[in-house]
Amino acid sequence: MKSAVTGIVLAGGKNSRMGVNKAFLEINGTRLIDNILGIYRRVFAEILIVTNDPLSYLEFDDASVVTDIYKGKGPLGGVYTGLFYAKYPYAFACPCDMPHLNEAFIAYLIGRTGRHDVIVPETRDGYQPLHAIYSRACLPSMKKLLLADRLKMTGFYRDMRVLAIGEEQIRPYNADGLLFHNLNTPQDVADAQHPPRTA
Repeated sequence: MKSAVTGIVLAGGKNSRMGVNKAFLEINGTRLIDNILGIYRRVFAEILIVTNDPLSYLEFDDASVVTDIYKGKGPLGGVYTGLFYAKYPYAFACPCDMPHLNEAFIAYLIGRTGRHDVIVPETRDGYQPLHAIYSRACLPSMKKLLLADRLKMTGFYRDMRVLAIGEEQIRPYNADGLLFHNLNTPQDVADAQHPPRTA
């Protein structure tokens, strides 16, 4: 059953290291955007694609395509835009270049909504703010940062009720350690075609 949560795909990156639109890269014969939307369609009642190239996404008639409200503000601007247009109180956001999304883990995060404004995985590398759930209550604090050109994705967290999901909770969904991996270079794409097998 679909959750009354919005799924946001961040597809507005400059892709400067890759040189192509990462959303349409193929991993083992499936485009990244198709893999993400396949999961989103099963999980979310609403899908938003945030992009500055809306014409590239016209084929996805079950998703709403929106463009950045504040241009050139990076991921924070993209998440803000998605939340602004979301019709549900909570939204999950991730970029278009994450090939290892785990549907069960997203459902786990959704199950933690209700008393928190941010539900975010936290690994040894720190927060994973681009694989997290945000409430629309975050919008005013995010807007302040955007207008001040302070674009750190976690900069507004101190104003919000944050629930960090630790390694112990993440581990059952991340056996291969690739859950939060994204693709920045052609080598990353090559490596993702045949991910390492776990014993």
